[in-house]
Amino acid sequence: MLRKIIKIDREKCNGCGACAAACHEGAIEMIEGKATLTREDYCDGLGDCLPACPTDAISFEEREAPAYNEAAVMAAKAKKAGAAPLPCGCPGTQARTIHRESPAKEGRVVALMHSRLSQWPCQIKLVPVHAPYFDGANLLVAADCTAYAYANFHEDFIRNRITLIGCPKLDEGDYAEKLTRILSDNNVMSVTVVRMEVPCCGGIENAIKRALVASGKRIPWQVVTISTDGKILN
Repeated sequence: MLRKIIKIDREKCNGCGACAAACHEGAIEMIEGKATLTREDYCDGLGDCLPACPTDAISFEEREAPAYNEAAVMAAKAKKAGAAPLPCGCPGTQARTIHRESPAKEGRVVALMHSRLSQWPCQIKLVPVHAPYFDGANLLVAADCTAYAYANFHEDFIRNRITLIGCPKLDEGDYAEKLTRILSDNNVMSVTVVRMEVPCCGGIENAIKRALVASGKRIPWQVVTISTDGKILN
């Protein structure tokens, strides 16, 4: 049948995977690092993927294509229920919880520093909005430089928290929208923001402030500022 359907320009596609995450029907998959319309009958022609694309690689066209098959889409969603999406089409971004043994059980000296990271991924851009580790979580939202500046970062901040990191100066886009969804859709118990003293780190603090307001929830939160020489300033 002749109908409106999306068209993906593989030359423009940068492989970010944002369109695949935005496609609720699962019509788009990442193949060889490029977005690909793999199921034409899953594409409803509404174009939720268009605004998600940062390179304008997706457009509409009217051509012969199979009719939208809602029943098949719903069946596919049911089959994938509970499976976390891969935002970049890369297995390394798949959400998972990390269970760690105590240092003694690991057969190491107790005083030895070891990782306290309890989930993956941890980049704000990559973490799924819905993940089991957000239920009842104490959330840490940190500028990525803080872990390098502050020596005891794992013990003092990552331990017993779910960790999200980013750099508002280097990352494209705004974190507020995604953080709002994480706060709104999950039972987050508290938020700790750890930022550097440099002005550009204000972006990550402001994103959390806006997300907290937009979520409509009263979640306890605090901001900790780290100096460039690795000291806690407040």
